[in-house]
This record gives sequence, C-alpha cells and structure tokens, in this order.
Amino acid sequence: MSAVQRNTLMITITVMTGAVISALDTSIVNVALPYMRGNLGASVEEIAWVSTSYILANVIIMPIIGLLSSRYGRKNFYLASVVLFTISSILCGLAWDLNSMIFFRVLQGIGGGALIPVSQAILRENYPPEQQGLAMGIFGLGVVMGPAVGPTLGGWLTDHFSWPWIFFINLPVGIVNILLTMKYVEDPPFLQRKKERWDYWGLLFMVVGLGSLQLMLEEGQTKDWFNSDYIRILTVTAVVGMILFVWRELTAEKPAVDIRLLKERTFCTGTFLGGVLGISLFASLFLLPLFLQQLLGYPAFDSGLAMMPRSVAMALFMPVVGRLYSVVGARALIAAGLAINAFSFWQLSTLSLDVGYWDIFFPQVWQGFGFGAIFVALSTVTLSTIDKSKITDASGLYNVVRQVFGSVGIALSATLLTRYESIYHSYLTEKITAVNDAAQNLMSGLGNLFYSSGYDTERASQMSIQAVNGLITKQGAMMAFNHVFLLVAILFAVSLPFVLLLKNEKKPAAPGQVHGD
Repeated sequence: MSAVQRNTLMITITVMTGAVISALDTSIVNVALPYMRGNLGASVEEIAWVSTSYILANVIIMPIIGLLSSRYGRKNFYLASVVLFTISSILCGLAWDLNSMIFFRVLQGIGGGALIPVSQAILRENYPPEQQGLAMGIFGLGVVMGPAVGPTLGGWLTDHFSWPWIFFINLPVGIVNILLTMKYVEDPPFLQRKKERWDYWGLLFMVVGLGSLQLMLEEGQTKDWFNSDYIRILTVTAVVGMILFVWRELTAEKPAVDIRLLKERTFCTGTFLGGVLGISLFASLFLLPLFLQQLLGYPAFDSGLAMMPRSVAMALFMPVVGRLYSVVGARALIAAGLAINAFSFWQLSTLSLDVGYWDIFFPQVWQGFGFGAIFVALSTVTLSTIDKSKITDASGLYNVVRQVFGSVGIALSATLLTRYESIYHSYLTEKITAVNDAAQNLMSGLGNLFYSSGYDTERASQMSIQAVNGLITKQGAMMAFNHVFLLVAILFAVSLPFVLLLKNEKKPAAPGQVHGD
C-alpha cells in the first residue's frame, strides 16, 4: 500500500467514525425513552423532546457548515464539532432532569449535525474520480445503517447496563476520532478562510423557518395537527420564515447558505430524490418496529434483530454498487433502486396477521439492495457537477433536505396510520351485523365459552363483543399498515421519471468537473 493510499484509508476511517456516531444517535435513544422518562420525571409528551431536540439542532446546523468551515477552517470546525459532540454525550448521560437533558441534546445535535456533511465532503475530495462511487458507498454504510442499527444497540445497552450508556458509548469513539482528526485531516488547498460580515438576517430567517417546520413535523401528531393553535402558529411561522430566508439568500451579496446551487439541474434533482429516500427510509424505520411490536408482539430488542437483514444487505451491497457505477452509470443504478424498493414495499403491503419470519425477511433484503443502490449512486452523481470549493455547502444542503424529508416521512406515516386505522375499523365494524352469520356465530361461540368459564350471561355477552372488537381493531390496524406501505411503494414508482434529469455518468467526475449527459 502506497503512502497516498494509506493516508486515504486513515482519512476514511477518521471521518466515517464521526459520521457513524452522529447517524447512530438519531435513533439509539428511542428504545430507552420509557426508562429515561421514569428517571427524569417526564411525561410521555415531554420525553419525546429528547429525540426532537437532537434532530432540530441537526437541521439548523447542516445548511451553514460551508459558512462555518470557510470562517474558521474546515479542520478546526470538524474538530470542534467532534469535541462538542463527545463532551455533550457525557453530559447527556449525567443529566439530572429533563431540562438539562434537552439542553445537552441540543449541544450534541449541533456537534453531530456537522459531522455527516463534512465527512461526505472530505471523502469526495480525497478519492480520485474513478473511486467516487466507492467513497460514497463507504459513506452510505455509516449514514444509512446508523439509524437502522441504533434501536437494536440501544435496546441491548439499556437491557444489559442502563440508559446513560447509550450516551457514554460515544466517549471512546469520540476520543479516537479527535486524535485521528488532529493527525490526518487537513484543510484542502482551495479552501479560503473568509472573515466577512455574516448574513445575520439570513441566519435568523433560516433558524426560524427550519426550526418551526421541524417542530411542526415532530409535534403535529400528538397535537392533532391543525386542530391545534400551536401547530397552526408553527406552520405560519415556518412558511413565512422560509419565504423570507429564500428571498434573503437570493438577494444577499454574501448569503449564509448558497441556495443558488439548486439552479444546477443534477444537484437539484438529486437533492429532491434524496428527500424521497429520506421519507421512505425514516418512514420504514418508524413503521416496521411498530408493526412487529404492536401487531406481532415482538419485544423491542427482537424487533430490532428482525430488521437486521436490511442492514446486512446494505452493508454487503454498497461496496459493490461503487464498482457497478462505472459500468452501468448513475441513472440505471438509481432507477433499479427505486424499482426494487417499490417492489419491496408492495410486498409489505400484502402482509397479514399470519405473517412469518421469511415474509418479513425477503422484503427487507430487497430494501437493503434498493437503498444501497440509490444512496451510493445518488450521493455520487448529485455532487458531481458542483465546483470543489462549494462541495461542503452542497453537502450540507443535500443532507439537511434528506433529514427534513425524513421527519416528513415519520409525521406522514404516523398521521396516515392513525387515520386509516380509524377508517378500516369503521369499515369492518359495519360488516359485523346481526345478519352476518359468521360474525354472529363467532360472538355466540365466544359468549358460550365465557359463560362456561363462570361468567353470567350479560357479562359473557359483553366480553364476547369486546373480544370481537379487539379482533376488528387488530385487523383494521393491519389494513392500515398495508395501505401506508403501499403509498411508500407508489412514491418510489412515481419518482422514477425524475432519474432522467440526472447526468448519466459512468465514470464519476472529480468535484467541479462535469461529464457528458
């Protein structure tokens, strides 16, 4: 191995260490929330802020990483982010009440939010053009698998130790990352340190707009959406804030966030498809554990294990996609990934309550292949037409859109699931009438069973009705899951034509270069 190859390997290990722990912390806390609630004296609604505050801080910091990198130097900014993430992780584990936990999670989110986009930019710059697909395959392993593995790891740590260990585990990884960053990461020669006056108005509008949007998405389901004055105020604030932000950044001489990058067709299309990827990935990470636990009765840890086939398939396939990129091109890989995912979610939409392990296993394997193909090819081609001096800015925009759309996916999934559960419950209830012989026989049989167990006639009749209602509720929930899975499949299918708007690269371009259409 040459010195250049060895240096590239160490840089890869360095930045991927940071990207993995940042991605992991978006989901690792979810299974520990019930335990944290008891220790911190919080309600169900209040404890959700432990997760919301981290994601909110992520979303706000991501768009301005280019600005901060050029102001303070990218190495210094990345190193400061790792230090902040590591220290705040320890403080989260030592939190003494809910307010201190939320404050430390915000700090952790500010530090962690910068790690993923900066890692992507550094990998893009340190791999030659012919290995850009490989670089994005490595990047994808951490970013996509982190949220998928998080619940399983979090459940194991919580069960075998205690919930603070989901934060303490970041300490040794963070220390290693700090030492590696100090030794191997350097600012690129084209990065010019700028100490110009900041676009404070642009930053203010961005924080207000994005922050309100993220809060609206996170809180909407629990607040009954637009029946709540709080959600309506957040929605108006988000719309006004984002309009003012876009206007300011398009008219400012030195904008805080260079949204003019979206004028480039391939980058804009790739960012949109990245949003579709975020919706579907986060929606499935929300829906599948819920399905396994609520309808099939899986414990939290077992449901995490049941979702491992997708993570394993992605881990095995992503490096392969990096090599396929130069053979078949970006469009073919992304189109294949969209089609495979549409098929896999269609399979999930046909499940029943009699589902077996293999019925869940194979759709997830297909999803592993599909997500792997999309993520690697899309991450590579989306940034391929961006000048190298703008890669960090572009990476921040690309990742924040994926993160925000991921929150949209979770919010939509939760809302649609609740709505369809109610609709299907009413539909099935209408079918259970006195003239329905099968239903009547079932209730009569259950009534006789309860009566023979020692209950009086009236109580036995009530219990039989409750039992049948429980069956209706469960079947209605199954139909609701089927419906939402089908909608995700349709989303992938209707996204296919947008692939034609991407550059059809086969040999990845170096940052700042554009290859033919």
